[in-house]
Amino acid sequence: MSAKSATTVNEGNQPSRRKFFIGAGARVGAVAVASQTSIGKAVIQEIGSTVQGKDDGYQLSAHIRKYYETTML
Repeated sequence: MSAKSATTVNEGNQPSRRKFFIGAGARVGAVAVASQTSIGKAVIQEIGSTVQGKDDGYQLSAHIRKYYETTML
């Protein structure tokens, strides 16, 4: 086996961007289909109620609003 054929074999084993995006697209499609089932809708509703219950995240206060006004060009 020459050095040229060894590099060709190694390049064939490496993942490509095209394969990555095809795989990611297939997974997104599967999740979209699964989210429309009754079990998927129940999971989404449970996650939504959990996320909405938390108010300790980012909030636009008077101080932050003033900062945004001063940084506008």
